[in-house]
Order: sequence, then structure tokens, then C-alpha cells
Amino acid sequence: MSHTSYRTIQTEVLRRIRTRVWQPGQIIPSEVDLAVEFNCARATINRALRELAETGIIDRRRKAGTRVSLNPVRKATLDIPMTRIEIEARGLTYGYKMLAKNNIPAPEDVTVRMNLVPLQPLLHVKCLHLADGKPHVFEDRWINPNAVSNVFTAPFETVSPNEWLLQNVPISGGDIVLTAEPATVGDAAALGIPKGTALFVAERRTFIGTDTITFVRLAYAPGYRMTTHI
Repeated sequence: MSHTSYRTIQTEVLRRIRTRVWQPGQIIPSEVDLAVEFNCARATINRALRELAETGIIDRRRKAGTRVSLNPVRKATLDIPMTRIEIEARGLTYGYKMLAKNNIPAPEDVTVRMNLVPLQPLLHVKCLHLADGKPHVFEDRWINPNAVSNVFTAPFETVSPNEWLLQNVPISGGDIVLTAEPATVGDAAALGIPKGTALFVAERRTFIGTDTITFVRLAYAPGYRMTTHI
């Protein structure tokens, strides 16, 4: 068995697609056939194709084979940022205040979004992140203690849920919704702005397997800009 790298295989697969050796929509050879051709392990082929599928270049379906995508589009990715690092990376001094922490039955709209039973008790934490002493983002978060067993001992008085969860809980997936919204009464009080001010708001859920870990609403102070990569 040779030591052909998965990167080498990716390069050749891309060459064949770009030169139309493999046409858009065409089924490409199986992993077994490619492993024989490249004289390498099937696992190497699998890794090479899996990464290409994540970019949208090819389309992989169980029992249907792997096809060249008809409309290959690179997929945008959005990392979960650690707010403290995000602020410090801008050369600003980070600050944090926990505003409230309660273990209470969650309202219906929250349990629906978290795929939980109605009125399930969740840890509700509200906090404020500051940049150079000024409000940066208001974090309103619900945490599922059934998915995070040690959450009640987390030091949220001094460390934000954003930072603690990223450091202590493995995340297998999630989703995010980005909107422009008028500031609520809670947003206005936390950020020190008039109610109704236009804000950039991010709502995010994260999962571990089939369990929802947390649902958070992040309301950013006016002037915030988000940068991502494609």
C-alpha cells in the first residue's frame, strides 16, 4: 500500500472536475475503485472526498454514490466566537458583568426552539460584555442542565456562559439566525440605549448529539460589524 496523501487525491479529483473529465452531475468512481487506482487505503479516499463534499464541489449520498455537483458552491462557515477574544483582538479592554442567573421553567417559545418539553426548568443567565468599559453585547442565554450536568457549579459570576461553554462542553452542531431588530426594553436597559434602536441580533442553538445544549440571543450595541469567511 502506498502513502498517497488525501491532499494529493483531492488535487487530482479537482483536476478531473475542472477539466471536465468528470462532468457536472456525473457519478464518479466508488471509494473502492479509487483506492485501487491510487493504491491507497479506502479511509484516505473517504477523507479526501468528505472534505470536498463539505465545500460543495461534490455531492455524496448513501447508496446513491458520489456525484460532481451540478452547481458547486462553496459553503460559508461561521465559527462560534469567544466574545472576550473577539473584543481583545480589536485592541480593546474586555469587561464582563453577570446581570441575572435563575433556574426557572422556560417559556414556551424557548422550549420549542430547544426541542424540550413545555415549562422544563432551565438555567437562565443574562450578562453584559463590555469593550473599553462600553456595552458591546447583551447575552440572554438558556442552558439545558440535562445536557450540561455541571452547569450549576459554573462560575458565571466571573466567567461568561459564552466562554465557559466553549471551554467545557463538546459541541457537535448548531444553527444561527441573524436579524436586524428594534431594541427591546431589556436590550435598552442592558446596552444603555433608547428602546426601539436598530440592533444586530444573533440567535444561536448548539447541540451535543440530539440534545440541545443552549439557546442564546445576542443583542449587539449599535455599530457592531460581523466578519466571516467563504
